[in-house]
Amino acid sequence: MEEKPQDNSSQLSPEVAEELLRSLIYKEGTWVDWGKACLQLQKAGYNSQTIFEKTGFQASQQNLIIVAAQVYDSLVKAGVSEETLSYYRGPKSDVLYELRILNQEQRAAAAQLAQEKKLEFDSAKEVAKAIQEFSRFSQIPAGFTTDPGDAVAYQYWKRARQKKDLQERARLIAQGLKFARSESAREAIEKLLSDFTVAPSRTAPLIPIYRLEAEEEIARIIPVVGTLPLTRQDLETISPVQLEEPFRIAHLAKGGSVVPLPGWQAVLKAEDPVAILCNSDRLPTPLPGKAEDVLVVVDRQGTQWDVNSYFLIEREGQLTFQWFEEAPDLLLLGQLVLVLRPKKILDENNIIEPWQMDD
Repeated sequence: MEEKPQDNSSQLSPEVAEELLRSLIYKEGTWVDWGKACLQLQKAGYNSQTIFEKTGFQASQQNLIIVAAQVYDSLVKAGVSEETLSYYRGPKSDVLYELRILNQEQRAAAAQLAQEKKLEFDSAKEVAKAIQEFSRFSQIPAGFTTDPGDAVAYQYWKRARQKKDLQERARLIAQGLKFARSESAREAIEKLLSDFTVAPSRTAPLIPIYRLEAEEEIARIIPVVGTLPLTRQDLETISPVQLEEPFRIAHLAKGGSVVPLPGWQAVLKAEDPVAILCNSDRLPTPLPGKAEDVLVVVDRQGTQWDVNSYFLIEREGQLTFQWFEEAPDLLLLGQLVLVLRPKKILDENNIIEPWQMDD
């Protein structure tokens, strides 16, 4: 039986939906058109699996071209040249996908730099991260400018200063010179050819990763009424809990949600914890293995900078996680307590079903 879209947030007539699916099947237009078509279908209630079955576009590919098409549109709004737009329709969706972490102005500059240097997606990812980190400085490092090429060059300069191995140091210097745009940046990098002083480096701390493994760690979900003083009406308005996997997030029909967590010390110590759902590729440090949904616990009282912690901040109107080597010149919204991966319990029914023995 054909799956019908449910809970449409953006209504599409059957004729329009079929035309979008047909255009995806025959790959009409460019990947930008495909990304926009996938987004329209998803907003209309077609899940990624249904789109895959009908068109052959895998879920991961759908996500990539949807996000990349949004980045492409931001380049159009930023007024980049038709030459640059044509280059990325070429196709370079994987490169634009890596620029998603930047704002509109930064994306335009990074896209032009990536085009100039003919960068592939892995190099574009490094460029995007370098530009993002450079933009967080309250003062521009001496010798460098706000040019995206200088921002990337600075990262290579910084890494080169921390290397004792002369061959690796020379490689990083060469990379820095490749991207440096200003003469002062080139001079700063070239000084490392004669100055062999090794600058001490700080390594980002390991992200505290947990995964539910043992069956006894599965908590019972209990709705929260509130904090005293409460009234009877407060108690009576609490509705039954509906659970959402894989983290058993509880939804109350009349508002409010809770999530079960074991009594780990990190959780108990948090003064004002809140949970945020995201994909693991949105974390500041990639997790090993394939990307998956994770639940991040943040203590909103943890607003004092600590070099051994990650923090929740607001960037361009959106929340994001970041580690800071030095005290940042911006508001910290909370300290990352832990990142929870989904549980891996093969047969949960064994927990609730009694043992049976044959007579």
